[in-house]
Amino acid sequence: MYPPELVAPMRAELTAIGFQELTTAVAVDAWIGDSQQNGLLVINSVCGCAAGMARPGVRMALQHARKPQRLATVFAGQDKEATQQARSRFAHIPPSSPSMALFKDGKVVDFLPRHRIEGRSAEQVAADLVAMFDQHFATT
Repeated sequence: MYPPELVAPMRAELTAIGFQELTTAVAVDAWIGDSQQNGLLVINSVCGCAAGMARPGVRMALQHARKPQRLATVFAGQDKEATQQARSRFAHIPPSSPSMALFKDGKVVDFLPRHRIEGRSAEQVAADLVAMFDQHFATT
């Protein structure tokens, strides 16, 4: 596990734009269980593709008219209990980080795994997210 001071700036990239950090299994269940609002859950990571593609792509995508009502994140390798609990809610999808899950009515409706992030540009990741938002969410 990396020292907290090393990952703090990586966490801040998402919390600074409105993401709620989920650090326990209870917090994950409460967030996912709120089926009144749709949401985006980002499984954050220290890897280069999280820094260069995933987090910047998320920031760009959230500028779009259609977007999730709620934003949350767990940090793989750091918030182990929360990450494991989040992944258990979409166990049919192989674990990967970074990755992103769209929730609607308390269920995963779309998923962006690492293999669709790594080796691509932040703009391409943002375009994938925007397409997912357009497919699943009303204009907010």
